[in-house]
Amino acid sequence: MNTTDAEKALTEVQAEVERWEAETLSKTLERTPERKPTFEGVSLEPVDRLYTEADMEDIDEIGFPGEFPYKRGIHPTGYRGKMWTMRQFAGFSSPEETNRRFKYLMAQGQTGLSVAYDLPALMGLDADSPLSEGEVGKCGVAVSSLADFEVLFDGIPLDEVTVSQTINAPAPIFLAMYLVVAEKQKADFSRISGTLQNDILKEYIAQKEWIYPIKPAMKLVIDTFEYTTKHVPKYNPISVSGYHIREAGATALQELAFTLRDGV
Repeated sequence: MNTTDAEKALTEVQAEVERWEAETLSKTLERTPERKPTFEGVSLEPVDRLYTEADMEDIDEIGFPGEFPYKRGIHPTGYRGKMWTMRQFAGFSSPEETNRRFKYLMAQGQTGLSVAYDLPALMGLDADSPLSEGEVGKCGVAVSSLADFEVLFDGIPLDEVTVSQTINAPAPIFLAMYLVVAEKQKADFSRISGTLQNDILKEYIAQKEWIYPIKPAMKLVIDTFEYTTKHVPKYNPISVSGYHIREAGATALQELAFTLRDGV
């Protein structure tokens, strides 16, 4: 590339940066200003808000943060504008016990909840099933019914607190019960935000807490996508997970490969 071509390319990049700042970044800054004027990385070196091919030749054609196809994330400012939500993974014993724990964590300043369910719940079993013996409430909270969900989230406004649910095979049923609790609270579905793990493929690969054959299980996952898109637009209906695959024996490269393929 000759000097003239290089200068032309840089001018085009600068024009695109200015367009991004005017059309995308400015709207975000109006809603959520950056938390501080300068940011540093772990090496204590300053980190600019945006890097383009003008800074490095090998990062062309990746677009801008907050713009389709979101190769650089969905938020124009990343965590500069809003710190990530802190959630302690919590859930044990009965819905009553876990509800008390949730309220304690929120009183200490936690801004979101992350629910751990016990093994029978993860396998779609009721607590009184013979197959549940010895596992009820052991590695998470025991829930078997809508009544359990009502107790679990009693006094917790679901349109104000984001809730992450680590549940996969029974995820559509758990989401349904969660939303019924929200409905009974007269919560506005358009304000409900949270995440359903709902990653059934990694269950077949690694964790093995699957219930149905793959095709109907995937249909249930897609059903949650369709429903939340139409009725609970701020809710994240899946969290594609990789660490289970690594803990089942994959190398770091295999973990990344399988996780990306699951997402696709």
